[in-house]
Amino acid sequence: MADGITMLRVRNILDSDASRRYVVVSAPGKRFSGDTKVTDLLYETYDNVALRGETGEAFEKICERFRGIVSELGIDMDIDGLLRETGSAILQEATPDFCASRGEYLSARIMAKLWDAPFIDARDVVKFAPDGRLDGARTYSLLAAALKGKKRAVVSGFYGEDADGNVRTFSRGGSDISGAIVARAAGADLYENWTDVSGFMACDPRIVENPVPIRALSYKELRELSYMGANVLHSESIFPVREADIPIRIKNTFRPEDEGTDIVPTSRHVYSGRRVTGIAGKKNFTVIFLEKSLMNTEIGFTYRALGVLLRHNISFEHIPTGIDTMSFVIDGAELKNGVLDTVCEEMREAVHPDSLRVISDIALIAVVGHGMARSVGTSARLFEAIARAGVNVRMIDQGSSELNIIVGVDNESYDRTMKAVYEEFFE
Repeated sequence: MADGITMLRVRNILDSDASRRYVVVSAPGKRFSGDTKVTDLLYETYDNVALRGETGEAFEKICERFRGIVSELGIDMDIDGLLRETGSAILQEATPDFCASRGEYLSARIMAKLWDAPFIDARDVVKFAPDGRLDGARTYSLLAAALKGKKRAVVSGFYGEDADGNVRTFSRGGSDISGAIVARAAGADLYENWTDVSGFMACDPRIVENPVPIRALSYKELRELSYMGANVLHSESIFPVREADIPIRIKNTFRPEDEGTDIVPTSRHVYSGRRVTGIAGKKNFTVIFLEKSLMNTEIGFTYRALGVLLRHNISFEHIPTGIDTMSFVIDGAELKNGVLDTVCEEMREAVHPDSLRVISDIALIAVVGHGMARSVGTSARLFEAIARAGVNVRMIDQGSSELNIIVGVDNESYDRTMKAVYEEFFE
């Protein structure tokens, strides 16, 4: 939704199929390298409001973007009045979530005018519970009522309203979640997610040149790949549609003729013949390694160790264990500014390990696929490929579902490992 030309593309896509009835749009992104996303400008606007009580230069840039879009579209719309109203609302509400939400709000208002469809403000229909989670029952009821009788509609994405009546946003990329919520409320046959890539690839194209496309994968495979860094679709967007067994189709706004990727309920997933569906990974993890003799006989050992992470509001990614060992794999970003030293000291006091070691700069690589459970020797091929690449494996974790195998390697070996694993299973 970066400019008027893209919005016209979206309208053409919508008009090309009458079954495309409801649309959720994102805020305008980058138009070119070095450009700034509107959402980032809105966060900068909030900083100006908080520090100086004015929207400042960042909001003026936002106004220029939206005026330019309306001008490109040539639609009869009082964009200046809408922008003045928005600026006043930002000053009045003065919260980061409200400010950040205005990109999707304005984008949806323009799209509704362009498509000649009713506009539905997510604040009125998407509700969060007091604990901050989506209030699904209330949201689906309100949204279904708002959509009833409308042949088509535009719903603003990325935000809703909390229990106190304030605007609350999802995490970045949350318009994907909003789209899934609308699909669930509408009882849709299909949730199409249009983006700037032609679906999922078997590996990161920044690492492997021209990786093979994934034509279909299951909800479970999507969850694993998205969580581990395949950022085509927000990892939480499957939950609303999964409850209703609504499939997802990823399509490219700029190449609508491309096949894309279908994401189907796991129960309906058809085995493709490939033992591995895709490979994804992330860098910069830290491992806290604990060793203690007879750990397995010590009641409450894990409970006390996890209590340290709980007190510091730290989440973990994995807990590989042995008979006398336990490791906590944690995103390194959560352990900065002295937090790591404090956590280690409290771990020593809580469980009195024989030894405690920290391993930093670890990359995790997930090899994902339903076919792994059907095929003998997948693990052997994986580790042989990594060994041939001259990489030392620092950690291994395999889920009981046999859907994935996760290996930990040094950050510096990440690209080499990804390439070696891809070549083994896809070339």
